[in-house]
Amino acid sequence: MGSLLVAGQEFQHILRLLNTNVDGRTKIMYALTSIRGIGRRFSNIVCKKAEVDMNKRAGECTAEELERMMTIVANPRNYKIPEWFLNRQRDYKTGRTLHLVSGAIDSVMRDDLERLKKIRNHRGLRTYWGLRVRGQHTKTTGRAGKTQGVAKKK
Repeated sequence: MGSLLVAGQEFQHILRLLNTNVDGRTKIMYALTSIRGIGRRFSNIVCKKAEVDMNKRAGECTAEELERMMTIVANPRNYKIPEWFLNRQRDYKTGRTLHLVSGAIDSVMRDDLERLKKIRNHRGLRTYWGLRVRGQHTKTTGRAGKTQGVAKKK
């Protein structure tokens, strides 16, 4: 990186948050985005609610600040983060609005796709077949791994 970092005893170069290795040299807001399910805007609001300085590097954060941020990520509704900000609204099974991160995203996506395949839904079948799902044209694009075109005659 361009800037020189003063590495004291409390500086951590790699942090382990939510089963993800986070680079301690990047600013805390952008470091949190390396966790699946946390984007820049959600990271920004989490830092503000936890009252953490955004100019601080991730490795400079204290254990208490990291704990506060992880508590907010786990229970965003308790900290007045609006419902429309969360990534799992009105869950199919429970009906609750959640914010999923890291490993939970994989398991929920797998369950959703299994349910769609089981009921023979169009989206589930096209995902299973490895085709485009959202109405894109497929005649000429997205041929990676499949036939690429017509062989020329000599």
